[in-house]
Amino acid sequence: MSWNEPGGSNKDPWSGQDRQPPSSSEVDEAIRSLQEKFGNLFGGGGFGLLAVVGLGVWALTGIYIVDEGTRGVVTRFGKYQETTDSGLHWHYPSPIENVETVNVENQRFVEVGYRSSGIRQQSAGAVPKEALMLTQDENIVDVRLAVQYQIKDAKEFLFNVRDPEATLKQVTESAERGVIGKSDMDFVLTKGRSEIAEEIKAELQQVLDGYKAGIRITSVNLQDAQPPEEVQGAFEDAIKAREDEQRLINEAETYRNDVIPKAKGTASRQGAEAEAYKQKVIARANGDASRFSKVLAEYEKAPEVMRKRLYLDAMQSVMHGSHTVLVDSKAGNNLVYLPLDKLTSGAAAGDSDESVKTVEPPASTLSSPIPVSESKPLRSSVRGREARGQ
Repeated sequence: MSWNEPGGSNKDPWSGQDRQPPSSSEVDEAIRSLQEKFGNLFGGGGFGLLAVVGLGVWALTGIYIVDEGTRGVVTRFGKYQETTDSGLHWHYPSPIENVETVNVENQRFVEVGYRSSGIRQQSAGAVPKEALMLTQDENIVDVRLAVQYQIKDAKEFLFNVRDPEATLKQVTESAERGVIGKSDMDFVLTKGRSEIAEEIKAELQQVLDGYKAGIRITSVNLQDAQPPEEVQGAFEDAIKAREDEQRLINEAETYRNDVIPKAKGTASRQGAEAEAYKQKVIARANGDASRFSKVLAEYEKAPEVMRKRLYLDAMQSVMHGSHTVLVDSKAGNNLVYLPLDKLTSGAAAGDSDESVKTVEPPASTLSSPIPVSESKPLRSSVRGREARGQ
C-alpha cells in the first residue's frame, strides 16, 4: 500500500518519519521566499534584457517555410491577409497572425455511389443511396463515379466554402443525376459513358466556379454503370442478344463488301469484252465492205481475169493444208515431178508452194486451161510409175 493512499502509513518515504501537513505560516514563508528570489532576478536592468530576449524569441517564431507545390495563407486575427508561394517567409507571430499551408498540386478525389479501400483502391461496395438514379426512359441504373480535382485558389478553398469536400460530393451527385436523367438507359450502359462523364465534368466545374470554391476538376471517371442487381440476369441476356445481332450484321456487311466488288468487276469486264467484240465486228465488216468495193472496181475493168484470180484464191484457201494434190492437165504428155514427201510435210507447215516443182513440156504441147470439171485428183499415195504417166 502506498504511503499516501487512504489507510496507509503517514510516514515520509524519504525520511521515514511521520509526515505532518504544512501549517499556514509555513506556506506564507515559502511564498515570500519565492517573491524575493524573483525580485533579485529582475532587479535593475535584468528585466529589460529578459524582455528583449523574449521579444526576439517571439519574433523568430514568425519565420515559416512554404514547400514546393503548396501555398501559405496568412491571416491576421482570423482575417485573410495574403497568399505566399514556396520559399522562406516571415509573418507576425501568433496570436497576431497565423499561416495555413495548402497543397495545390496534390490530386484529390471523391467517390459517389461507392467506397473504395486498400492501396489499389479496390471496390469495397456500393452506396445505393448515392448510386441508384432514374433515367429518361424511367429505368433505374446503378452508377458509380470518381472525381479527381486540385485546388486552384487556396484563399477561395479555405474561406468561401465551409466544407469543400462535402460540397463537391453533393454538387457531383446533383450534376450526375441531372445528366443521367436526360439520357436513356441503353445510352448510359453502352456507348454513352465517355460523353456522360464529359458532360458531368463541365456542369460540375461550372457550379463550383459559381460558388468560388477554388477547385479545378481534372477528370470524371464513370467507374461502373449497370442495372440494379434484381434485373441483371435479364439485362445480360438482352446485351448478349444485341451483341449477336451486331455480329450478324457485321458478317453480312463483310459478305456484301466481298461480293459486290466482284460482281461489279465481272460486269465491267464483260462490258469491256462486249465493246471490244463490237468494235472488232464493225471494223471487220467495214474492211470487208471496203475490200469488196475495191474488188468490184477491178472486176468491172477485167471480169475474166478477176474471175480466174478469185477462183484460184478460193481454191488455195480451201485446199491449203490438205494432203490431196490436184493436177489440172488437158494433155497426157505433161511431165510433172511430185515430191510427195515434201508435199506432205510442206502442207502441214503451210509451205506447199515451195515444195512443188513442175517441168514444163514443149511450147507446142501447151493448151488453154482446162475447166474445173475436167480436173482429175491424184493422191499422195500414187505409185512412181503412175506419176510418170505409164
